[in-house]
Amino acid sequence: MPFSLIRFNLIDPTLDSQSLSDRYKAMLEMAEFADQNDFFMATFEEHHGADNAWSPTPLINAGTVLARTKNLSASISALLLPLHDPIRVAEDIAVIDLMSGGRLTVIFGLGYRPSEYQLMGKDWANRGKLMDESIQTLLDAWTGEPFQYRGETHRITPSPLTKPHPLIMIGGTSKIAARRAARFGLPLSPAAHMPELESYYYEQCELNGTQGFCAMPGQSTQMTFVAEDPDKAWAELGQYFLNEASVYANWQTSDISSAVHSHATTPEELRKEGIYQIITPNEASTLDQVVHHPLCGGMPIDKAWESLQLFVDAL
Repeated sequence: MPFSLIRFNLIDPTLDSQSLSDRYKAMLEMAEFADQNDFFMATFEEHHGADNAWSPTPLINAGTVLARTKNLSASISALLLPLHDPIRVAEDIAVIDLMSGGRLTVIFGLGYRPSEYQLMGKDWANRGKLMDESIQTLLDAWTGEPFQYRGETHRITPSPLTKPHPLIMIGGTSKIAARRAARFGLPLSPAAHMPELESYYYEQCELNGTQGFCAMPGQSTQMTFVAEDPDKAWAELGQYFLNEASVYANWQTSDISSAVHSHATTPEELRKEGIYQIITPNEASTLDQVVHHPLCGGMPIDKAWESLQLFVDAL
């Protein structure tokens, strides 16, 4: 069995409530199926006010999936921490950690869309300070001991099962993010293959007297779908992949690096880039690592199930 992840971001450009309901229920059923077939992890994301319903609730999604599974881990990449109340985030993550037996990993991101800050009533210009304050609040809250928060002494319960706290990482592709991770003694999770940033992070860890690790994607990253006839599948489903890739690309700015940032304007261009791939079952059986993306771009649920079943049958 390859190291297999299943990705859920619940995109549905129709914005139809029944369609979205079916899609969220399919996520839970697919997660159970993945758990029964030795997938390692389900991944979730956070965006707000997206025209294609990109899911805004990664903690809820992860919690429901973990409640429906026994061994599958869940990773949020990323939770946009400055948009949230840090006490509530500390409580929610602690409870999910307790409920799941420690199967949740959270990457904290700063975010890169000013519109999301405006929507949540947060100060975009102050986002770095918000991030630092929130991280410190989480670390203090998870000790289970009294701590100072906004001029008062508080104690947050319950404490998480995982000690000293659930696995959390700092996301980002800037030196500021690397310094932040090193300063707090937390792992760094860049969104792209950036060896120079990894080296800088370890230098900063040494300067701060902290220890950590860098969880960095490889030189190439593929979102994988499985079909008996990839040419036919691209003709039928390519637009769904492009739906997702185009929206994500439109959010990116010149200072943002991402392993899945596409520049394609057509399904044909997207296929040539290789970020999204449709492979045969025989090809799937040869892979060492897979990010299976069955519901990509709002595609029909039956096609998503077909891909997932083909992938499992090939192993």
